Amino acid sequence: MCQNSSVYKLSGMGYKMAKLSIMGILSNVQILFFTARKGKLVGTDKLGNKYYTGKPRKGTKHERRWVIYKDQIDASLVPAEWHGWLHRQTDVIPASTRKKDTYRQKWQKEHIANQTGGKDAYFPKGYNATRDHATGDYEAWTPPK
Repeated sequence: MCQNSSVYKLSGMGYKMAKLSIMGILSNVQILFFTARKGKLVGTDKLGNKYYTGKPRKGTKHERRWVIYKDQIDASLVPAEWHGWLHRQTDVIPASTRKKDTYRQKWQKEHIANQTGGKDAYFPKGYNATRDHATGDYEAWTPPK
């Protein structure tokens, strides 16, 4: 590599920090630090997740929006009304800060997390989890010669 190269080279402590960040060790600390410095809390949902806004990135018009999860980091733990706000489907902040919940209708069920892979997962009628693996009713595809 050329000595006068304009490529940014990390050395010493900067290299070690970048390496830790790439491995995911510093990610949570970096996110919390960024949120403390640049984020403005706009609301909290019933699960305790906190929602923030920040200034737009350079060259963009839309403000940044993000969520800090209370416990488990799982996107299915974001209620529908906050999902819409996060993805700019609406600019109206959901009712966590107001008395009347304008998004929830009487017919809507309470939010539950994704049950896939758990004991409460949905299985269609006729699903048989105990089927033998080799019953002779399947013929493997082989490519034509």
